[in-house]
Amino acid sequence: MSLINEVFFLKSNTKGLLFIVAFRVSAFFSKNFFLKIVGFPIRTVYKISVQWVLGIDISDTTIIGENFNVFHGHGLVINRQTVIGNNVTVRQNTTVGSAKDNGKSPVIGNNVNIGANSVVIGNITIGDNSLIAAGSVVLKDVPSNTVVAGNPAVVIKIMKVNE
Repeated sequence: MSLINEVFFLKSNTKGLLFIVAFRVSAFFSKNFFLKIVGFPIRTVYKISVQWVLGIDISDTTIIGENFNVFHGHGLVINRQTVIGNNVTVRQNTTVGSAKDNGKSPVIGNNVNIGANSVVIGNITIGDNSLIAAGSVVLKDVPSNTVVAGNPAVVIKIMKVNE
């Protein structure tokens, strides 16, 4: 999917749209040493505008799939080693990262929705089509098609494939 398609997908979410455009451009200039030098001003603007002003602390080297959707964004922190699939939505005041310095970070599948004020920590996998309820603390793998909630998060519902 191209950036144009992502712009069309996020047209009703201004902050999410601003973030993904800035992220994709900055991420392009983080691909190799030459591009990092040429794109230094762009990457600096990204860090100042997105990370400092919008409060969305996501490194431009993070692997993020298509149609990543950020709602509100403030207090959103995602570790650069996190891998995010396609069609993932993340809300404000959420942390996705490692449990230890230089530890492994979560791998988030496709079609995952992470509620506000959630924490997803450690070397875990969030399965496809899963929903993490607001305020949850996820410390273990989440199977596909599952709703989890609580601190620590527990499975509260297994969804049918077409649910």
